Amino acid sequence: MADGLRFMSTGVLLIQLGTPDAPDAPALRRYLRQFLGDPRVIEVPRLKWWFILRLFVLPFRPRQSAAKYRRIWDAETGSPLLHWTTRQCEELQKALPELPVKFGMQVGNPPLAETVRALIQGGVDRLIVLPMYPQYSATTTASATDVLFQALLQERRVPALRIVPPYYDHPAYLDAVTTVIRDDLARLTWQPDHYLLSFHGIPIRYAKSGDPYATHVKRTTAGLIQRLGWPRDRWSQTFQSLFGREEWLKPYTEQTLVRLANRGIKRVFVATPGFTSDCLETLDEIGREAREAFQHAGGEELHLCPCLNDSPAWIEAMKTIVREEGRGWIA
Repeated sequence: MADGLRFMSTGVLLIQLGTPDAPDAPALRRYLRQFLGDPRVIEVPRLKWWFILRLFVLPFRPRQSAAKYRRIWDAETGSPLLHWTTRQCEELQKALPELPVKFGMQVGNPPLAETVRALIQGGVDRLIVLPMYPQYSATTTASATDVLFQALLQERRVPALRIVPPYYDHPAYLDAVTTVIRDDLARLTWQPDHYLLSFHGIPIRYAKSGDPYATHVKRTTAGLIQRLGWPRDRWSQTFQSLFGREEWLKPYTEQTLVRLANRGIKRVFVATPGFTSDCLETLDEIGREAREAFQHAGGEELHLCPCLNDSPAWIEAMKTIVREEGRGWIA
């Protein structure tokens, strides 16, 4: 068939942040240079940040971060984030066999630009894009679309795009998180004294400048609490993953855990609904660092709930979200 008369073809693109190629300092230096060089992530005058990054961050932080990554790196599957993103893509492909489903990373491998080119070369004219960030932030969702549009600048044939809007209060997403939490609680051999919903933080300055992330987090939390039915005095919502010296969204996760322990709370259940895949911020920051802080303050048990990962409920939710966005494109 002549090129101008060919049938339209729809594809699905998952966008995830990315991960270093290895848990060592050289790989982390490459990763952090790209990640922290994103003006969406660090909103500091470019020249000033260029000097800070090269003189004070990159000479020291890669080695520290590599040590953390080594603690979560699997001998067979490697990076947890890459492993779970791959699994999500594979399972969504099974759920949508009529469509090509691929993923690309904003930072590191596989590069988003290569995935986009492969889809276009495979005949995709219409692309449904699913950023793996339920709550919008310029630091994540907007950064993802920046990288996507930069990739498309290099392409002669640019597909029609439908970018899935933030799904922080989408029933399918909330139901999937609720299912994962309930299933994990059912496997516990003890009853939590307190429940914690921990989300990645952003500087308060970003929120004051118009970033809606904090509002989206509140809406997600409200939807989950409504489904889970936890009493108000038995749960808290907090923010983690601070970077730098400025004030971030509060309350902070680790400080909250210490306060809970000081109050005599011994057993805590922590879920991280803003992360669609387990990664350094969940497995090490919560599963090791926060647990140690809680126990040092007098707590006894801290259980980290798995992220959505490749749970059947999440795969079904992604299918629902993609099909909704693809109305008129997907039969």
